[in-house]
This record gives sequence, structure tokens and C-alpha cells, in this order.
Amino acid sequence: MSARALAGWLFAAPALLVIGLFFGLPVLAGLALSLTDFDIYALADLRNLRFVGLGNYLALLQDPLFWKALGNTFYFVLAGVPLSIALSLLAALLLHSALARGKAFFRTALFAPVVTTVVAVALIWRYLFHTQYGLVNWLLGALGIAPVDWLGDPRWAMPTIILFAVWKNFGYNMVILLAGLQGIPEDLYEAARIDGASRWRQFLHITLPQLGPVLLLVGILTMAGYFQLFAEPYVMTQGGPLQSTVSVLYLMYEQGFKWWNLGSASAVAFLLFLIMSASTSLLLWWARRRGVE
Repeated sequence: MSARALAGWLFAAPALLVIGLFFGLPVLAGLALSLTDFDIYALADLRNLRFVGLGNYLALLQDPLFWKALGNTFYFVLAGVPLSIALSLLAALLLHSALARGKAFFRTALFAPVVTTVVAVALIWRYLFHTQYGLVNWLLGALGIAPVDWLGDPRWAMPTIILFAVWKNFGYNMVILLAGLQGIPEDLYEAARIDGASRWRQFLHITLPQLGPVLLLVGILTMAGYFQLFAEPYVMTQGGPLQSTVSVLYLMYEQGFKWWNLGSASAVAFLLFLIMSASTSLLLWWARRRGVE
């Protein structure tokens, strides 16, 4: 090893040590935990700990609640991610427009929900969508529409949570997409206008292709975040009604911290990791097929 390479490893060693200590070791410990029946009895006395191999994983795959949670999570991801990205792109286009005034104010206002505490804002939304006293149902009543049990009806609970998550998170993607829009050369639009291209064609043939790598990044980040759905159903619905908002991460929380089945909870975490990895790989494969790098 050359002196320069050795110096590089020495400079990187403290960071690598911290990553290994606070990330690598806990991951390996969690993987080992998922292969045992670690529960409250083993917590009291390690002699009660048993190695079960893939038993926790097989039990989860046979558990209807796991499949219900997985279906709810995919529903949240498949509906929430496209809606969040579309809203983020629309907001970024409006802020990037030459006609937009007060860009700094609107950029700050639209980004503000991202930095607010999820629990606090979720509590406010819970009261906004209250069946009897909520502002949303009061407005519907003023229009002659009967009140809707937004968080108590299995048909409406998950769409309400999706709406909240999109409102809470779209500002982050908006900032990234706005930076991407500002990096597109103006010469491309000028040439398109000279050729008589409409705004819609400019958007389809210039804006979207140029934003391809940025949209891919935003898609991966948003999908990874939405797969980790937990705080919203925990605060707003506690997984109900009729388990319609139980997510995979919420199931992991219940297994680990409600029933103290820490081995099973670790297995849920690693199954979620595998699902997220597969989904990300599928998205990257699709992007390569479309020529996005």
C-alpha cells in the first residue's frame, strides 16, 4: 500500500470506526436477534434464549396480519409516492416560473411542514378531521354534504393519512426539483420556442428528460421514506380502524415494544429491508431501461 493510500485510510478510519460501531454492529446484532426467540423472558434471563433459525420469518409469512400490514404499506407507497412527486413538481414549476412573485416567501412557506414535528402536526390533523368537531366536516356541512368519519372508516382512514403525509413531505422534494429546474440550460427552451413548440411540448421533451436523474433520486428517497410509515398511523389511528392503517413498521413496533417479541420484531425489520431493496432495484432497472442515468 502506498503512503498516499495509507494516509487516506488513516484519515477515513475515525469515520469508518463510528459507522461500524453505531451502524454495522447494531445491524449484525439485529440480524442475530431475528434468528432467536428473544422475548421478555429472555430479557430477564438469557438462559431462556433459544436459536430458532428462520422460524420467525416463516411464522411472519404465515401470519395474516403481516400480509395485511404489507398490503397497507404498499397501498400507502403506490398512492402516496406518485402524488407527492407530482405535487412537488407542480410547486417547483410554479416557483420557477418567471411570473411567480414572492418566490422566497412561498419557498419557505411550502417547505415549513417538512421541519415541523410529525406528532404535533398529526395531532392537529386528527382534530381537523374529527367527525363531529373537525373543520373539514364543518366545511362539508356548509356545502350540504354529510359528515365523513375520516379516521374511523376503513375506506377513508388510509387516504386521509396519505393526504397528510403528502402535505407534510412534498416541500422537501420541491426544493430538490427546483434546484434541478434551475440547472436546465435556458438555451434549450429558447430553441424550442423558435421552433414553435408549445409549453406542454417543452415540458414533455425538455423539462422531463432533463429532470430524469433528479426525479429518479426523488423517487428513491420518497419511496424509502414512505415504506417506513409509522408515526402517522401511530398518532392518528393506532393502526385502526379494523387494522386498515397497520403498516409493516407499526407491526414491528407492536411486536417489539407491545408484546416484547424482539426476535419477531427484528425479523419484520429485515423483511422490510429486503422489500425496500427489491423495490429500489426495480425502480433503478426501470430507469435504466428508460435511459435515465
